[in-house]
Amino acid sequence: MISKNLQLATIGGGCFWCTEAVFQEVKGVKKVVSGYSGGNVPGHPTYREIVSGLTGHAEVIQITFDSNVITYEDILVIFVTTHDPTTLNQQDADRGTQYRSVIFYHNKKQQELAEIVIKEVAPYYKNAIVTEVSALDTFYEAGKEHQDFYRSNQGMGYCTFVIDPKLAKLRRLHADKLN
Repeated sequence: MISKNLQLATIGGGCFWCTEAVFQEVKGVKKVVSGYSGGNVPGHPTYREIVSGLTGHAEVIQITFDSNVITYEDILVIFVTTHDPTTLNQQDADRGTQYRSVIFYHNKKQQELAEIVIKEVAPYYKNAIVTEVSALDTFYEAGKEHQDFYRSNQGMGYCTFVIDPKLAKLRRLHADKLN
């Protein structure tokens, strides 16, 4: 926790460019940082090392949010409904453990809430939810070129074909939670 009202959430739902773009539109979100967590090699990994799939890290975002405006539970519901939490190590064409669906909790309460939210949304999916729920060890910030990616590259093919549909889904399902 950062302060009484500002809290952190660390999640990964495939490419961090997608999840970053989604949460930048959510009311109460103060900051979104793309990065990596959950790996098994020492030191700050590079993007090239991460995408090799050999470090064990997942592409994640770290969200700073005002809990007086949006709850951690709401963050998680938006998360599990704007990507496919039922595909193991894959989102769209991105494949590998670095693209796994994961919630890295910061404390016991976040762990409990993550498990509750997953159970609550599970009946809405045809297949089982495979989202990993793990304690956050270390968060490594990705390079500057990966921050605010969608905002800087909206005309790029990846943004048009992969991120835009996720944003459309966000707007359809969670309009009341958006800026």
